[in-house]
Amino acid sequence: MQDPALNKGTAFTEAERDAFGLRGLLPPRPLTLEQQAVKILENSRRKPNPIERYIHLMALQGRNETLFYRVLIDNIEEMMPLVYTPTVGQACQEYGHLFRRPRGIYISAHDRGRVDRILANWPNPDPRVIVVTDGGRILGLGDLGANGMGIAVGKLALYTACAGIAPSWCLPVTLDVGTNNATLLADPLYIGLTEKRLSGEPYDALVDEFVSAVQKRFPKAMIQLEDFGTKSAFSFLAKYRDRVRIFDDDIQGTASVVLGGIYSALRITGQKLTDQRFVILGAGEAGVGIADLIVSAMGAEGMSEKEARQKCWLFDSKGLIVRSRDNIKEHQRSFVQDVEFTSDLATGVERLKATALIGVSGAGGTFTQKVVETMSRLSSRPIVFALSNPTQMSECTAEQAYRWSEGRAIFASGSPFPPVNLNGRSYIPGQGNNSYIFPGVGLGVVASGARVVTEEMFFEASRALASEVTEADLSQGLIYPPLQRIRDVSLSLATAVAEVAYKRGLADAPHPEDVRGFIRSQMYEPVYKSYL
Repeated sequence: MQDPALNKGTAFTEAERDAFGLRGLLPPRPLTLEQQAVKILENSRRKPNPIERYIHLMALQGRNETLFYRVLIDNIEEMMPLVYTPTVGQACQEYGHLFRRPRGIYISAHDRGRVDRILANWPNPDPRVIVVTDGGRILGLGDLGANGMGIAVGKLALYTACAGIAPSWCLPVTLDVGTNNATLLADPLYIGLTEKRLSGEPYDALVDEFVSAVQKRFPKAMIQLEDFGTKSAFSFLAKYRDRVRIFDDDIQGTASVVLGGIYSALRITGQKLTDQRFVILGAGEAGVGIADLIVSAMGAEGMSEKEARQKCWLFDSKGLIVRSRDNIKEHQRSFVQDVEFTSDLATGVERLKATALIGVSGAGGTFTQKVVETMSRLSSRPIVFALSNPTQMSECTAEQAYRWSEGRAIFASGSPFPPVNLNGRSYIPGQGNNSYIFPGVGLGVVASGARVVTEEMFFEASRALASEVTEADLSQGLIYPPLQRIRDVSLSLATAVAEVAYKRGLADAPHPEDVRGFIRSQMYEPVYKSYL
């Protein structure tokens, strides 16, 4: 009853109560899993706000994993915004104050030289998916230090709910290297190191020790880098990607979900990818990752890399990334444009005659009425993706995008927005959330034993995601499949990823005759098992 992986609560049968000495410790009437789920939903919906519902669900996860995942899977549209974006953003900001019981592994800047011993304390000996963050750039909220554990826990809940990775195979890790957040440093209830953020060689050495320790102690585990600072994210991905089973969700997962949405949008417009012109607001991990994958996809359709890069314009907080600027960062250099600088987004859209506008800036409200109207004048069906999380960081709302484009925009957002009624028609905005990508990619890597995670896997995941969108979905304006089908969608993505691993000789596991059937058989299903 004290182990969330084993606890069934009031669902222990009469025979189990007798066998394990539980009689009298539980109310007399056994309830089914289904009855327990009804009670959880009833109590959750009674809570006054999303953060209270988050606390309620996390408490459930801490005492009964099976029931938690049953409720999450069966009510995914209702529950995902609570355990992940947008609510998880507030949860991370308040994590120290909400702290109930430890989850995952904390490795601090003071633990150099003993990381392997710390990992040995994890009770499950064979994790297959590790989500690790240093809390440096949580969603669009910035440096949250050790409070970033909330994002690692939330991501892994979706690995299980969306792709059937067993909870015992999931390990959240926070590298607490300090924080530069003055509010946290002054908070007497902050749970992390109250010192400035580690940097330079000592920081790199700690990450290196962690990656090496994982390789030694958990050789089958895949590592997902999550919400590291931009410079660190690009540096670590480049350092490890060719020799370690690792990927960065902010760079590669975001790019893949965006490309999948673009493929779906092009089914509506009837155009080719190589005909599109992209303006991307946000030139950090997500923006450059998106542009890189678009260039690769255009190359697969026969366009030269040089020409493809000229179709992708990046804006950062100062303006267009152009050659005349003296503050270009290393990861932005391949997308420098040899044109006149502008700091005005609408001007950039006008100059490029953009057909697609993608926001990953973390700057709420930056897709103004002028910007969207300019897009709508240049294209009969402008693609407008306002993907920044949480909700208040979105570049525009769904209603603004549809209203300012007179209902012509093909819209997607990072956090959910309700349907919009305009001129007698209902528009259902798509949610271009990474949860469509990283769980399925992880499942494919784990099932095949892929030794590395390649760009081709993300490219094929994008194509598989778009293929899951039906004509009925498109007719409603949806460019991503409904969340109710997320486990089937993840299975399709996992199959595509595994096929790449087998085809390229990257798989440690033998090639099964029925890849999809084999992967389906590996997926965790939250049902109570008999202990007798």
